Amino acid sequence: MKPKQESLFQTRLVPAEAGSGRLFDEELVAGSDGPVKCLGLEFENDEARRTHFTEELRKKLQDPEFRKIEGFPIGSDEDILNLSDPPYYTACPNPWIADFITEWEAQKPEQPEGYHYHREPFAADVSEGKNDPIYNAHSYHTKVPHKAIMRYILHYTEPGDIVFDGFCGTGMTGVAAQMCGDREVVMSLGYQLKPDGTILQEEMDEDGKKVWRPFSKLGVRRAVLNDLSPAATFLAHNYNLYVDTASFENEAKKFIKIIERECGWMYETTHTDGVTKAKVNYTIWSDVFVCPDCTNEIVFWDVAVDKESETVNDEFQCPNCQTSLTKRNMDRAWVTTYDRFLGETIRQAKQIPALINYSVGGKRYEKKPDEGDFAILEKIENEGLDGWFPINRMIEGHESRRNDPVGITHTHHFYSPRNLSVMSKILDLADKSEFTPFKFGFLNTSWHATQMRQYNPGGGHRPRTGTLYMPSIHSEGNMIPVYKKKLNQLVQFYKVKSHRNRVAIIQTMSSTVESSIEAGLDYVFIDPPFGANLNYSELNSIWEAWLKVSTNNAEEAIENRSQNKGIDEYRSLMTQCFRQAYNQLKPGRWMTVEFSNTSAGIWNNIQTAISDAGFIVANVSVLNKKQGSIMAYTTPTAVKQDLVISAYKPNGGFEERFQKEAQTEEGVWDFVRTHLKYLPVTKQQGALLQFVPERDPRILFDQMVAYYVRKGYPVPISSQEFQIGLSQRFIERDGMFFLPDQVAEYDRKKMTSGELKQMSMFVSDEASAIQWLHQLIKEKPQTFSDINPQFMQQLGGWSKNEAQLDLRELLNQNFLSYDGKGPVPEQIHAYLSTNWKELRNLPKDDPTLVAKARDRWYVPDPNKAGDLEKLREKALLKEFEEYKEVKKKLKVFRLEAVRAGFKKAWQERDYAVIVAVADKIPNNVLEEDPKLLMWYDQAVTRMGGGD
Repeated sequence: MKPKQESLFQTRLVPAEAGSGRLFDEELVAGSDGPVKCLGLEFENDEARRTHFTEELRKKLQDPEFRKIEGFPIGSDEDILNLSDPPYYTACPNPWIADFITEWEAQKPEQPEGYHYHREPFAADVSEGKNDPIYNAHSYHTKVPHKAIMRYILHYTEPGDIVFDGFCGTGMTGVAAQMCGDREVVMSLGYQLKPDGTILQEEMDEDGKKVWRPFSKLGVRRAVLNDLSPAATFLAHNYNLYVDTASFENEAKKFIKIIERECGWMYETTHTDGVTKAKVNYTIWSDVFVCPDCTNEIVFWDVAVDKESETVNDEFQCPNCQTSLTKRNMDRAWVTTYDRFLGETIRQAKQIPALINYSVGGKRYEKKPDEGDFAILEKIENEGLDGWFPINRMIEGHESRRNDPVGITHTHHFYSPRNLSVMSKILDLADKSEFTPFKFGFLNTSWHATQMRQYNPGGGHRPRTGTLYMPSIHSEGNMIPVYKKKLNQLVQFYKVKSHRNRVAIIQTMSSTVESSIEAGLDYVFIDPPFGANLNYSELNSIWEAWLKVSTNNAEEAIENRSQNKGIDEYRSLMTQCFRQAYNQLKPGRWMTVEFSNTSAGIWNNIQTAISDAGFIVANVSVLNKKQGSIMAYTTPTAVKQDLVISAYKPNGGFEERFQKEAQTEEGVWDFVRTHLKYLPVTKQQGALLQFVPERDPRILFDQMVAYYVRKGYPVPISSQEFQIGLSQRFIERDGMFFLPDQVAEYDRKKMTSGELKQMSMFVSDEASAIQWLHQLIKEKPQTFSDINPQFMQQLGGWSKNEAQLDLRELLNQNFLSYDGKGPVPEQIHAYLSTNWKELRNLPKDDPTLVAKARDRWYVPDPNKAGDLEKLREKALLKEFEEYKEVKKKLKVFRLEAVRAGFKKAWQERDYAVIVAVADKIPNNVLEEDPKLLMWYDQAVTRMGGGD
């Protein structure tokens, strides 16, 4: 095996000199021709290191138990070894992960006495663009910009800390971990840097002035990267390599010359003068259809494309009989050919070359293919296809086999013979090269070489993202300049990413696998699959066919009918993944989950999976990647910005205390006290202070209930008792609750920010209607006639399954109305005396004040709201009893009644009732309601466990 230039330099982190202000310095362990140290072993050079660990990995591959690890990829030992660079990257489970973590932990300096790790959740909204040499080095189906991830890593970690990404994709988390040690990149995020490496961010002080405050330290972090897909981990490996840019750039020029010499003739054509040689830029291929009236063949390009306006028309005329046609009312024309690579006759939809775009003397021209062009295509068929290329059957799947009906059934069918031949030659040279980036660039080019490369009249021909769609008109590009452009992009990428140190260790397997790391991670950042958004194993199957190692998708966490995975299987797999991340994370540390899906059901299932794994959600913010997917642009209800969930693993002390206190009320308050420490004290939007919903008493109650339920304990306190106890033990500000040291910070921030920006409410059911009324009436106690027209305006988004309640019923069951008897309630009195000068300083029983206050609805004091709560609960449970008796599916019902009934059944351990009623509810309602999903999920678990 040849030495690879990108691996010749190795570094390690060593404690910095005293007084330098840095935790670590990077020490060069070996030069290009010197000895190399790796995991405590010394080698003559890097080639010896790779040879040693490759042989060690070969031994592991021969162990049948090793191959039984969940998510072990599909491929021969040799192909897995050829793709790997052990121990840093393995195209299979990595046996050395635990060894690296032990070594990294040993390199960390001792923390000062009394050190205690504490971070609030990163609550700021993040916006990062994708127009960056690093981001553009290689495309992928979804990808979070590394600069966005850097903000989270810098917030939650210190230099040398270990970051984990269980769904690493192209390895941007590893890149981000490394770039945290790059002064220029850190400053490009808008931070300031002191000479000693202290990083400062801009904040507002008590006087409303902008100040710079320290929050992190400059220095690389370590990364453990995992993905189920060998294609993904191969890309991650290349993204996290050091490459000698000058040598690579020089080799790239030689590489392109060889390709041009050997394959350039395939893209030659003749100018319309019949003499001058020209280079093809791209060839337009078109589907051929049959007119249903005259049965003549119709070339779609000729009839559907308006060449002047550069648009594709939905309707057009048959050039033979002038019948008005669309694609849908025509049949395809077919060709039957012998596929010599499969050794069988195949039938495929007919396509023909319809137009050639070429260049002569720097100018572009277009022409229809002539005899010379067809002769070159025939020559390629006969002489050009002599190298290796994959002829795999496309894997089972809706996306991967979507083209079966038109005869595109195997990997090589996705390519024209010309581009297949050129890709084969490029791969052959890349495999023989010292530089793995040649293969890195090959993968991206191989995607553009397919017949999925859609013709775009405005330019920028490319395949659609997230699909294996084959268009009726595709652009067969000249892959030599395409590959050359990609290599130039890689040169720019490696110039930007010039660090020589290896900070990322990469493996290929399922994230559901129990790890030997044992709580050694300092932070987790993941961007997991979301439901049926993307079928990664199907999309990656073409890349992986070229790599000869494929995804074992049995543990792929997606919704996929072909894999018999619905939303329940998806949630179960995601729970297992989060549970392993939980087990590997140190107590008191954080996990960030980037969420990208338009479905409320998937949103709730992800949150349920996070909580079921043991994490507690502390914050949800926005990540704007500045580039929407097709869904985000075309679907009116689509989420145009990704959401980011911040969740923490409770510290060990709290977990131990909870075991002793769970049956008592003190366990409740210990949970709340601990949880409040992890919540953001403030959130800001520009200069405005925002309401922090996680500090709302109802959300605090829901979090507490969820924690008890998932731990298998009955909740020892009612909602009303919780409200009272909360106000007695903690400090309230603007409807939010704080610890004493937090409230001082909140008050300071509010003084400088002014008015609090309240959450905007969206009324869709009874619960949200009550919240909306609560917010409305608390700010301004009003009469029924004042409230009703405002309420009616909110009902446009009411859920079709939710029984719509009369406003009077909602008010009577949840709020109080002042009837004019006795003193005016404090809430009404405060509102009236603030807004009417003549009512100030009047006693609460003054007739004028009483008259102004009469019939106004207000929010009851927690100490006086107990009876109201009990009456409401009684009415809800009475309705739930009716649902238990109903034999058919429930189409319209009161969701709050189901929630109350599920809670009561849980307390009574009547899990069968929960499951029975859940079966009567539309599945989408169950999946989109986090409370119902929690009760149901836990009931199913308890029934399965025989409890």
